[in-house]
Amino acid sequence: MNRSVPDTIRPIRFDAGKLHLLDQRLLPAESRVNTYDDAASVAVAIREMVVRGAPAIGIAAAFGVVLACDRVRDHHAGSWRAEVDAAIERLAAARPTAVNLFWALDRMRAVLDRCDTVAEACAATFAEAQAMLEADIAANRRIGAAGAALIEPGRAVLTHCNTGSLATGGFGTALGVIRASWGEGRITEVFADETRPWLQGSRLTAWELLQDGIPVQLLCEGAAASLLQAGRVGWVIVGADRIAANGDTANKIGTYGLALLARAHGVGFMVAAPLNTVDFGIVEGSAIPIEMRAESEVLGFGDQAIAAPGARAWNPAFDVTPAELIDVIVTEHGAVHRPDRAGLTALRKHSGG
Repeated sequence: MNRSVPDTIRPIRFDAGKLHLLDQRLLPAESRVNTYDDAASVAVAIREMVVRGAPAIGIAAAFGVVLACDRVRDHHAGSWRAEVDAAIERLAAARPTAVNLFWALDRMRAVLDRCDTVAEACAATFAEAQAMLEADIAANRRIGAAGAALIEPGRAVLTHCNTGSLATGGFGTALGVIRASWGEGRITEVFADETRPWLQGSRLTAWELLQDGIPVQLLCEGAAASLLQAGRVGWVIVGADRIAANGDTANKIGTYGLALLARAHGVGFMVAAPLNTVDFGIVEGSAIPIEMRAESEVLGFGDQAIAAPGARAWNPAFDVTPAELIDVIVTEHGAVHRPDRAGLTALRKHSGG
């Protein structure tokens, strides 16, 4: 049974010299688009999670460089590059774990190195950022097709956090696989973890799937074991913020626990991510920097305190899933089963990277 696969959400748009970002902090109650005209405000938007998801962060930062170039358009030849470089450093400091951020900024630096004037830089950085956005959507569609081909029809899938159009340029990585699988009639239903403390699953993933007509059931992370035990789920499908050279994968906190549960219950565990999420400069997962966020995110819900006064909170944004718990990493250039350094290196060589 084949169904149509709507793909309606685009969280990032650059128009008339300004960057427009769908404010993901307000979903699902309000769909507000914020407008940015300088790199510093884009860095704040990344840090405060107006935009989130590794690919989307990288694309937003690239457009931040475009805005930085436009800001110094009238400066004399001797000063514009230093000011743009300073803006790039601000953008790089916004979130430490998502490798796509640094990959995108390195690409923008390479473009700037080929420019002699700020006018050239403005045109060239815009072309590069727009190309990144379009390439990301196309890559996500290939990831979706490759991942869907591995899904045996007849059962549900479980996902964690948000890995869809909201986390990318469009279509999504893990949700791209789910979109494609739903369109091909391979899956019966979608389950999504709430994903505390920011509730990306309940606020974003559920909203996004319902916007595109794909039914979803939410569950607390603590209910995942019972769901897998019941035999309703054939695959756990997640994204990645950074993948080490050996296949160890950093993703939203709670992913590691899901991988353990999937292995215990004989359920497939799939990581869906573009190849640029693999950081070949990091040997293994223990070297991936893990962002620690404010205690208040756990101690409260929005502006409402929920913890007993005086309680402390431990709030890592990500955890690392060892490669031996991952059945397959799916990229736009193909899949690596039982991922390891040799498999990922071979995939990079095959891709021409």
